[in-house]
Amino acid sequence: MKRISSVLLASCCSLLTAFAQTALSAYQPGVTAEGAVYFLPKTAIRVVVQVEKTTYTPGDFCRYSERFLRIKDVPSEPSVSYRIVSLQQEAVAVADTSKCYAVKFDSKTCAANVALSDDGVLLSINAAPQKQAAPSDPASRFASSERLLPNPRQYMSEEILAAGSTAKMAELTALDIYEIRESRNLLVRGQADNMPKDGAQLKLMLSQLDEQDRALSSLFTGVTVRDTVEKVFTIVPNGEIKRDVLFRFSQKLGIVDADDLGGTPYYITVENLRAIPQPEVDAKKKARQVSGIYVNIPGRLKSVVSTAAQTLVASEFPAGQFGNVELLSAALFNKRYTTHLWLHPLSGAVERLEAEQPK
Repeated sequence: MKRISSVLLASCCSLLTAFAQTALSAYQPGVTAEGAVYFLPKTAIRVVVQVEKTTYTPGDFCRYSERFLRIKDVPSEPSVSYRIVSLQQEAVAVADTSKCYAVKFDSKTCAANVALSDDGVLLSINAAPQKQAAPSDPASRFASSERLLPNPRQYMSEEILAAGSTAKMAELTALDIYEIRESRNLLVRGQADNMPKDGAQLKLMLSQLDEQDRALSSLFTGVTVRDTVEKVFTIVPNGEIKRDVLFRFSQKLGIVDADDLGGTPYYITVENLRAIPQPEVDAKKKARQVSGIYVNIPGRLKSVVSTAAQTLVASEFPAGQFGNVELLSAALFNKRYTTHLWLHPLSGAVERLEAEQPK
């Protein structure tokens, strides 16, 4: 965050939109000895999609799962599949470079603190700005939903490893699995020959037996690993959007590009809910009223993410780009009192305005 400590707030603020867009591009937000340049915000839509990836690896003895363990329909081929776990959207503020304004510092005005965001958006004057929510990390990856099993071969006996065929190895492994399960049942019933001395030791023994069972059984049933990846899409609507393809999704490939016809399309629609008419401005009055602070009078938008069959999520947000700009007179910032101004970090509208007599 950029802050101006003990600077003089201007009684002169120039409306730069009178210049061509090419002229505005030369201005950069920040502070100089003569004044400051700031932007007003506009609303961007961030769509956060969580996709679960499931990877299945068949076990070495998958062909013998029904024969020795009575487990039917075990896949013998590896596979990868995807599914959407959740889909949410949020609004974030970005700098509107078409709304760039300059504040000239004047020694005749009261001292002030001006706070700008990192990208030059005006946040507050003579006040601490509101904390802004940290955006989602588009590359964030969540921990695997299943703990990886140890190598099952470390639990194989010498007899199993010395077997002359895969079928024989599978048969001997299945016998070990049944023995492990029988030992566990005896411990649970309190009928084992060597019962543990306390509950902690019993819990440890049961945990080790369960781990051996799962590891050896994975040779028949295979291993399934699931992990979740988060993908973020950011849309900055400068006007209404009619069912644009946001992304495509495939159960075999996951999220693919919007132009990849191998996936099902997911659409975004942005509607201008409250168009604010442009006020009529008297040219003579405008020429006189050039000093002050410009703020947004925001409109409101509705963002909808959907498929061809259903609406998945719909939200409404304030939107500075669908509203107007209003001038706060420089008379509010003089030496007779100190004015505290807070702007809404998303919309750029006046959130709070307070004035106090200097002590």
